[in-house]
Amino acid sequence: MQVVGAIQSKSAADNAAAAAQRAGNFNAQIIERDIDLLERQRGLVNSNFLVAQKRAAIDFERDVQGAAKAGFGYGGIDMTSGTALAILRENAREFDYEQQVAEFNNQITNMQITDAQEEARLNAELSRMEGGMVAASARAQGTASMISSLGKAAEMSYEYGFFGGDATT
Repeated sequence: MQVVGAIQSKSAADNAAAAAQRAGNFNAQIIERDIDLLERQRGLVNSNFLVAQKRAAIDFERDVQGAAKAGFGYGGIDMTSGTALAILRENAREFDYEQQVAEFNNQITNMQITDAQEEARLNAELSRMEGGMVAASARAQGTASMISSLGKAAEMSYEYGFFGGDATT
């Protein structure tokens, strides 16, 4: 009976080990799914950035510079020199600054996405390692249990004289 129990214990431990490894791999796959979602997010962020840049340029030319030119023209002010030209240049410098800030913010967002992807990769790797560790532990426990049970079975067999010795009980 001890031998059958030892084999069953080892088999159960091996099954538990396989289940632990499958669970670790499954968790890793779910985590890796986040990497793909983050890449899609990056695509959306960059697309929105490009559209916003184009729209801002159109709005700037139409609303800011156009209004300034119309105002100067309506007032009969020469726009090729002096204060009018200085105002248009200042508007352009401010617009360029805002565009550079928006580009910088977009780069920061992309770096954050890259960091989140790397964190997800590491978490997936860790999940696989944890699954492997639990699996190895379960296999080791099963082997130890089997060895212990076989040792007890051998001891009992010896005590009952199954190996040619006299029974001591």
